[in-house]
Amino acid sequence: MNQYPDSISSKLPNLGTSIFAVMTKMAEEHKAINLSQGFPDFEVSPALIDAVCLHMREGRNQYAPMPGILRLREAISANTKSVYDAVYDPEKEITITPGATQAIYAAITAFVREEDEVIVFEPAYDSYVPAIRLNGATPISYKLNPPDFHIDWEQVRHLVSNRTKMIIINSPHNPTGSVLNNEDMVELERIVNNTGIIVLSDEVYEHIIFDEHRHVSVCNYPALAQRSFVVFSFGKTFHATGWKTGYCMAPENLMREFRKTHQFMVFCTNTPVQHALADFLSDPANLKGLGAFYQKKRDFFLDAVSGSRFTGIPASGTYFQLLNYENISELDEMEFASWLVKEHKIAAVPVSAFYSKTINNRMLRFCFAKSEETLKKAADILCSI
Repeated sequence: MNQYPDSISSKLPNLGTSIFAVMTKMAEEHKAINLSQGFPDFEVSPALIDAVCLHMREGRNQYAPMPGILRLREAISANTKSVYDAVYDPEKEITITPGATQAIYAAITAFVREEDEVIVFEPAYDSYVPAIRLNGATPISYKLNPPDFHIDWEQVRHLVSNRTKMIIINSPHNPTGSVLNNEDMVELERIVNNTGIIVLSDEVYEHIIFDEHRHVSVCNYPALAQRSFVVFSFGKTFHATGWKTGYCMAPENLMREFRKTHQFMVFCTNTPVQHALADFLSDPANLKGLGAFYQKKRDFFLDAVSGSRFTGIPASGTYFQLLNYENISELDEMEFASWLVKEHKIAAVPVSAFYSKTINNRMLRFCFAKSEETLKKAADILCSI
């Protein structure tokens, strides 16, 4: 019989199952409409699916090169030059990854060490803090200011120390739907200038932005770009979250270290999907109209819940909308989210799950990347409460 230690020392002792898995399981158990987990309930482009099948049938089913298929990296480089007027060498500065979360983890692991500090803006996507802690570093949290969740950069300056190794930014922002602007990037640039601080910019919702806002990328700012990892997601862009395919861009000196970590985590990602994405990116039309597509859904959802007792500021990007329930209940967010699933058959995510410490702003995050039929059913429920 195998002998196991009497006790196991967890590296993440206070961390349980991801809130997305928890709420999705609860939605399944109670047969609720699931607006918690961020995935579309409509189909991927048939042309993209056909392209994947074509490359499978043509035998492109073995390992891809570790950095990714070159022609996909070349397509990404061309698109980045067109959209952001920024040049990234497809050979040395772009790596294809199995989703954005792995890219984020690889970037953190490549550079963050014990006793380092990493500044994180909360509410934050739930992978950031565990990745920092698993690498022995300390997350330093800055709480974004509701209701618009803006950043006071003077306060951020006071968080920077000689132990600060990295600052993680996310725009368009999950879960709040807020976006960074030019002034934000200028202030960030001033903070990191003449330091050894690396910027990790999570830009997976780059194309999902509304109300004539423009996505402001670190790629647009040469002084920031030279010290930044920039992470993107094909899953978000092409409604194919289950394909888990994204990419990371960085200057050669940073990307060299990233690849050292990446190769021993996953080595490479799905070969036929990479070929199909390279085909798809060759037509610029496939990247246009995504913001308008999702803004229509956001507007439909907000209009449908306008008669409810929930309140919310329209999201500026992503496919998530925050709704405040302070006119309905004094329950904390997890309790209210659980009550909503059990009693009203609709699932959302408590925003408190995106903080490292207990907080209760009485806000829930709803995913509107759904059909209008699904959104109408959900809104009818919310209006009945």
